[in-house]
Amino acid sequence: MSGGTAASESGSGQGACSQNTNRTCEECLKNVSCLWCHTSKACLDYPVSRILPPSSLCKLSSARWGVCWVNFEALIITLSVVGGAVLLAVAVCCACCCCRRKRSRKPDKSEERAAREREERRIRQEERRAEMKSRHDEIRKKYGLFKEENPYARFENN
Repeated sequence: MSGGTAASESGSGQGACSQNTNRTCEECLKNVSCLWCHTSKACLDYPVSRILPPSSLCKLSSARWGVCWVNFEALIITLSVVGGAVLLAVAVCCACCCCRRKRSRKPDKSEERAAREREERRIRQEERRAEMKSRHDEIRKKYGLFKEENPYARFENN
């Protein structure tokens, strides 16, 4: 009976971790519920009730979980940076989509007003140009400088 109990303990998460103490990190982390402490070379049960293992159990810089080549501190920093970058990218994409949708709807009142003012200025400028041309033509006629396009054109059109 005692042999069956040891086999069942190694298969479950409770006793299996402490059996790998003073062995290698790879052997300890084969069980996903285990945490390897590099400084004490201890294989410990991961404290499931807490997200981060307490420093009394093992310092974050020495703790390994999942893979042996990354300590828990570097894993947390890396995941934080990647998570922040993903959130930032999603926020930028949402902002771009909202701006594009707002721009494509219809021009707002200030844009309509600016377009109306541009059109009014263009019309006033054309009127001024026509007025200046007529004044210049009158002055040219007065001093005999008015050039008719073709003196015979009057006869051809009739």
